[in-house]
Amino acid sequence: MWYESKDDFVIFTIKAQPNSSKNKIAGILGNALKINIKAPAVEGAANKELIKFLSKTFRVAKSDIEFVSGETSKQKRIKIPRNELVEHFIASMQET
Repeated sequence: MWYESKDDFVIFTIKAQPNSSKNKIAGILGNALKINIKAPAVEGAANKELIKFLSKTFRVAKSDIEFVSGETSKQKRIKIPRNELVEHFIASMQET
């Protein structure tokens, strides 16, 4: 499963694809949410860009998003506070 739902937060399993032409959610790939990131995977640049992208997408503070695991891997688990946008996103991804 590409996400794990808790009381007040959600943990997404993410497969990051650095060096992409633009930041975007590319869909579900196996048991992970594939996200394309513009920044290269150098000195944490892709992770910073990923946090910034998720913050804007789900309208949560960057400081509220945290890595559960995989900070140095392409496969990451990221904890995001639950809100309406997150709920709507999960529901829309399950329909496809």
